[in-house]
Amino acid sequence: MHPDYKLLIFDWDGTLANSIGRIVESMHIAADRAGFARRDDYAVKGIIGLGLPEAIRSLYPDIDGDGLVIFRQHYADHYIALEAEPSPLFDGVADTLQLLRGEGYRMAVATGKARRGLDRVLKAHGWDDYFDITRAADETASKPHPLMLEQILAHCGVQAGQALMVGDSSFDLQMARNAGMSSVAVSYGAQTIEALKAFEPCLAIDHFPELHAWLSRRAD
Repeated sequence: MHPDYKLLIFDWDGTLANSIGRIVESMHIAADRAGFARRDDYAVKGIIGLGLPEAIRSLYPDIDGDGLVIFRQHYADHYIALEAEPSPLFDGVADTLQLLRGEGYRMAVATGKARRGLDRVLKAHGWDDYFDITRAADETASKPHPLMLEQILAHCGVQAGQALMVGDSSFDLQMARNAGMSSVAVSYGAQTIEALKAFEPCLAIDHFPELHAWLSRRAD
């Protein structure tokens, strides 16, 4: 284990799971069914990482309370149908997490998903009790507010300087910055690596196993 870092915190969608395409499709279908104009793929990818209500409001600032409830339900109905077979993990994720866990790292998830959705995918992968703690957007403040990271740190008894946030969106990296935590950016998710580098991650990776390789080199 790298002596500087004791706790690794992972975003889910676009970082561990290859689910971005399904999220974009579900947002488009929900717009159609709720009677709103579709936003383009780039705009939808730009809100991935937020909690669902915050994401919808960001795309449709004029939506009212009733409209939000309807839109949210259409999104959930379509996404859950797509997830009858859960989005696959990115290449190397399962093996890399197993290596990191075997080396003594504490591990957590901080996601824009709702608790019900997160529990569903964790169960599907046999990971009900895999992580030390998981935090979902509907049980805490949405990214980029640092509250979910602060709750994870408190649960694990770890200082911010001993933790890394790994994510694919500006909201992940901004949340880490707001919590006084270092971050790792992945290039294969929702947002471009150029956009993520603006938040000064300590590492940018193109493939998930590069995280383990980097931590191992630093530990030598």
